[in-house]
Amino acid sequence: MGKTKGGLNSKIHLAVDAHGMPVRVLLTAGPAADCTQALELIKGLQAAAMMADRGYDTDAILEYLANNGIQAVIPPKKNRKEQRSYDEYLYRLRHLVENAFLHLKQWRGIATRYAKNAASFLAAVQFKAAMQWARII
Repeated sequence: MGKTKGGLNSKIHLAVDAHGMPVRVLLTAGPAADCTQALELIKGLQAAAMMADRGYDTDAILEYLANNGIQAVIPPKKNRKEQRSYDEYLYRLRHLVENAFLHLKQWRGIATRYAKNAASFLAAVQFKAAMQWARII
């Protein structure tokens, strides 16, 4: 857990499949940048494309995706000197990631972060993700 103005905080990083089902979850301190965890989230996953928001637009991530034959569907940051193109139609499907977060946070213990330590909170998130998978199996 990381310290913020409001106290201790944490951030959930989530990778989902093409149907919006969680496949990998990481937990970091609240002030940690999203892009620092992206490679850890996607390593070893088979995918045709990676959809993410501007926070993931880094040269390291783009290089990893290109080297592994994964299409980057990430809008460029406003401060990039060369604005690259991306598939705007595919980017619309990124709502599946947001929906996965909504499903996780429907559980009050996750939304309000009742767990006092990071291991317990991560276990709760993983349990809720497993429950999502159990609903369709």
